Amino acid sequence: MKIALVSPYDYAYPGGVNTHISHIKNNFTRMGHEVRIIAPSSKPDETRKNGDIIVFGRPVPIRASGSVVRSPVWPGLVFSDRVGEMLKKEKFDVIHIHEPLMPTLATAVLHHSSQELIVGTFHAYRHRSWGYPIWKPIILNRWFNKLDGRIAVSNAAREFVSKYFPAEYTIIPNGIDVEHFAADVEPLPEFSDGKLNILFVGRIEKRKGFKYLLGAYEIVKRKLPECRLIVVGPRDRSCRKYQGIVERRKLKDVVFAGYVSYEDLPRYYRSADVFCSPAVDKESFGVVLLEAMASGKPTVASNITGYGGVISHGSEGLLVKPADKEALADGIFQLLNDEGLRQKLGNTGKAKVGNYSWEKVSRQVLDYYRELQKGGPGAVRE
Repeated sequence: MKIALVSPYDYAYPGGVNTHISHIKNNFTRMGHEVRIIAPSSKPDETRKNGDIIVFGRPVPIRASGSVVRSPVWPGLVFSDRVGEMLKKEKFDVIHIHEPLMPTLATAVLHHSSQELIVGTFHAYRHRSWGYPIWKPIILNRWFNKLDGRIAVSNAAREFVSKYFPAEYTIIPNGIDVEHFAADVEPLPEFSDGKLNILFVGRIEKRKGFKYLLGAYEIVKRKLPECRLIVVGPRDRSCRKYQGIVERRKLKDVVFAGYVSYEDLPRYYRSADVFCSPAVDKESFGVVLLEAMASGKPTVASNITGYGGVISHGSEGLLVKPADKEALADGIFQLLNDEGLRQKLGNTGKAKVGNYSWEKVSRQVLDYYRELQKGGPGAVRE
């Protein structure tokens, strides 16, 4: 098959959706399919060096939903003849659009597609959308009805989109490179001094709940002086803000490691005793939870919709009340204080995480394409 994978996000910038697309593309190619990625890029010349990427649009950073979205904001792109000409030239069998209702590139491809099998994957989760109710009757319904099939990466993502666009959605989760994170690597020597290590991985954004982790660490540190907090993520303005808070509070053993390469990340997980993800909202899926599970590490995470589908309380980790530093501290302390429980939860997670390998996820997506081609569930284009 000739397959197009469409991203609405800046392909020059790392992110969950682009990572998903990249892994799916690599697996499809290994399986013998011809694959192109269609995406905007802030570094188009660099992105085009990969001959399998077709660049449309210059993205700009927009603050939305407690995060920063990098996507084109040129409305004319939706109706651009260049998109239609590209689709006619490429003659795809399948066009798979990620976040298909997000302007502008995703909806541009939807607008111009016609004979191809069109599949949309919905990644996002939040409590409500201000844009869907406004734009649904004006134009989104028409574009949504062009989808032959609909995938959601989690129950949370399905729950969100189906409130506005009721339909049949097939859940196919995100994945990870299980072998990469399960590799038998050495822990980092600077963190191998006998202290108990708590690990956080991610951008320090409001929705990630880092302030609650810092508050919880302060509580745990008083009970267990020989513990340490390791923070992996970009040294941006928000990171510098919390570095200042740590200094003012005179908190010891907080390490801001900055950006860590994908190659080195498994060593940070291997150095951890407990992984913590205190996100408070807008998480449809917990990829970092899977990374910790593959590394054999127990997790303390917020009991939010997107995380409950990945780990079960008392099985692979502990789920605690969101936005509650005391509850978070209790969970962290419980695990740090019980090596046997840490081992048990870590082993359970490691046994489960094989279900989320990119190879398995990619095969599920291909099977879904074939089911739709045969007129299976979801093939109801109007």
